Amino acid sequence: MPLADDFQRVIGSLPPDWTSLTLDLRILDGERYIEAATMLSQINAQGYSQQAWHWRLNVAHDFGHAAAPETVAGILGRLDQAGIQGELIARDSRSGRVEVTQMWGRPESVRQEFRARRSQ
Repeated sequence: MPLADDFQRVIGSLPPDWTSLTLDLRILDGERYIEAATMLSQINAQGYSQQAWHWRLNVAHDFGHAAAPETVAGILGRLDQAGIQGELIARDSRSGRVEVTQMWGRPESVRQEFRARRSQ
């Protein structure tokens, strides 16, 4: 299965309120490691050392310090287009967390807009 399709399957299996996802990626052809690493650097993939898995990918749904799902899907699609085959496995996901933003001193209209956007 192509990596981008596998990623979309994983995202589709998550609850609607998911906030973060951790994936592990292993490529099948070690000779193409550098080529894959160059592409994966765009989503800040963290390399493993001395492990069976090559990279850890952190994905954030709406907020957080991780790559956006659309960007991850695009990069995995580029790996597929380049013919780099691999295996993707979900290690951890979190849901139900909310963004904490300081609202002191902000007008009520900003507070209402923030609540409306985050309640979707």
